[in-house]
Amino acid sequence: MTEFSNTFGLTMRNFQKFPEQPDAQELIEFGIRAEKLGYDSLWVWDHVLLGVDPHFPIIDALSLLTAISVGTKSINLGTGILVLPVRNPVLLAKQLSSMDLISGGRLLLGMASGWYKREFDALGVPFNQRGKIMDENLDIITRLWREDMVTAEIGPYNMRESVMFPKPVKKEGPPILIGGYVDRVLKRAAVNADGWLTYFYTPDGFTKSWNKIVNFAEEAGKDPSALLNCNQLPIMVGDTREEVEAPMLEWLTTEWDFASWSDSTVDSAIMGTVDDCVEQLQAQIDVGVQKLIFVPYKYETEQVEAIANDIIPRLRNGR
Repeated sequence: MTEFSNTFGLTMRNFQKFPEQPDAQELIEFGIRAEKLGYDSLWVWDHVLLGVDPHFPIIDALSLLTAISVGTKSINLGTGILVLPVRNPVLLAKQLSSMDLISGGRLLLGMASGWYKREFDALGVPFNQRGKIMDENLDIITRLWREDMVTAEIGPYNMRESVMFPKPVKKEGPPILIGGYVDRVLKRAAVNADGWLTYFYTPDGFTKSWNKIVNFAEEAGKDPSALLNCNQLPIMVGDTREEVEAPMLEWLTTEWDFASWSDSTVDSAIMGTVDDCVEQLQAQIDVGVQKLIFVPYKYETEQVEAIANDIIPRLRNGR
């Protein structure tokens, strides 16, 4: 069993659809409330620029998590997903280790190579090299955390006797989960990180990719039983499935993206009565999903509370 087994997180809506704007204080209060409701972890989305028409104003993920960490004591704080190639890895290693210390070791890091070319262009990062940059940045960050002194030339970064202290709370640093869909990414999750974080996957879709990750780990001589995984899932609880299906699908198809080359799909949506939702979520657990991360319908308060009060206790107790 891993440290993620039978744990339940909650995503935050740190973005809005223009002309609406995210409210920093409301988001901080949302995070504090999530801890009081018993969620084990809180996850934020990451972009610098997002969309054109419409565009989606978004508060910086790391700044928001730092603020929430000050007002909470136990809830873990996750990035789901941090776009790694667009950030300077030396500066990021320092920022993340500092955040981990400020929070008392509660940081969880979902990272990915990104998909939004317009954002890469604006930040001066070559989009077609993002996979290579991702691997280089991972190497730099983990070495700065784990080694007393680093001397290496990795990409454009010439580190000569580079010393970075203080280190994160855990010797190996915060857990790093890789997000993505294609085989190269799944191999990165298995071999170069602590596991995989995916998005809107059905049990069958999850199983197909997770089996690949396990095989990649075994081929590399790594124990697959130590790997971590999470699945971010949209959910809407109501009196009947018929009542919630239409509004849920409308929300998913107007505000969310589904990569055409992946198994990410609206079919992953958890919908219906409490009994319906528990049954659908148990199917995820039965195929090996360790941490369920909920994306509640429009982040409505009643949805957040229904998940915490009516659904999570039954999942923890085996229904």
